[in-house]
Amino acid sequence: MKLFFTCIICLFAFPLFAQHKGEVTIIKDPLIDSLIERRIQLNKVAAPAAARNGGAIVSRMGYRVQIFYGSDRRETYAEQARFKAEYPKLNTYITYKEPNYYLRVGDFRTRLEAQSLMNELRSGFSTLFIFREKINAPSL
Repeated sequence: MKLFFTCIICLFAFPLFAQHKGEVTIIKDPLIDSLIERRIQLNKVAAPAAARNGGAIVSRMGYRVQIFYGSDRRETYAEQARFKAEYPKLNTYITYKEPNYYLRVGDFRTRLEAQSLMNELRSGFSTLFIFREKINAPSL
């Protein structure tokens, strides 16, 4: 009886090993390739044009100096105005992460540049930190 069941199981299992390898056929619209090519062309043209026009391009990781943080929005904007009065050429960035507002300044490529600004600001601002984050490329 055992032999009978073993033979039946083997007969039913035999077709499982007779599978063929299949082929995958990719069907796509030829416009997809042309759209990808067009996007590449536009990116090559748009990046230098924005740099020439003075527009900021997010370039890469860099450094910013945090000069203030607090939960009061008005106080953050007052600190921003005070900083802009002293340093009008440096960009300021206010971000809100609940429950605090953060005021960060500058777009520095190296930590040394950020450190020199931080040393310059020590007398006027009490809480200074250097953060690594995405910066805007300076206009050339």
